[in-house]
Amino acid sequence: MAAPSAADGDYDEWEFVNDDGFVYKRKKRRLDPTSLARPPDPVPDPATEGRERRRRKKKALLELKDRYQKEISLWENLSNTLKTMEENVKSRQDKHLCAEERENGWSQSSVLMQKRSGSWVTELLLQVEAQEEVLCEFSHLCDAAESLCNAQDEKTQRAFLDLPLWVSSPHELMASLSED
Repeated sequence: MAAPSAADGDYDEWEFVNDDGFVYKRKKRRLDPTSLARPPDPVPDPATEGRERRRRKKKALLELKDRYQKEISLWENLSNTLKTMEENVKSRQDKHLCAEERENGWSQSSVLMQKRSGSWVTELLLQVEAQEEVLCEFSHLCDAAESLCNAQDEKTQRAFLDLPLWVSSPHELMASLSED
């Protein structure tokens, strides 16, 4: 058996490939050097590039501003809630003192004298009631936050459970998958 000659042109066009023990012959790949060269990138216009950079920077700053505005509004809401709670506690303390004053028939000076003389039991009772009110308000806030989280979880679960995949039986699902 004679080896193909170079004149045949057949010898140079084929190559042997060993693919993990599987040996086969394939045509040689000829790469055209001009096909590899790609056209040079266009020279960017500095003015256009500057405008694009300013536009991206402005967009990023506006997004940052929006995020900070949302955070500020949340902090203001929290601050206002705490101020309202403090005012409620203070008004209850004032009502409690006025009720004691009317109940005992004391004058304003006698209430001040009672405070100065060390009626610490009354003061401690007022502090405990104020703390109880604050804890109740925080409990309501926590309940509201928990209900929001539960609603979000339910919404996320619904998004996955309402898929048409779950409507059909497993046999119908397998049949539809095997049809493709």
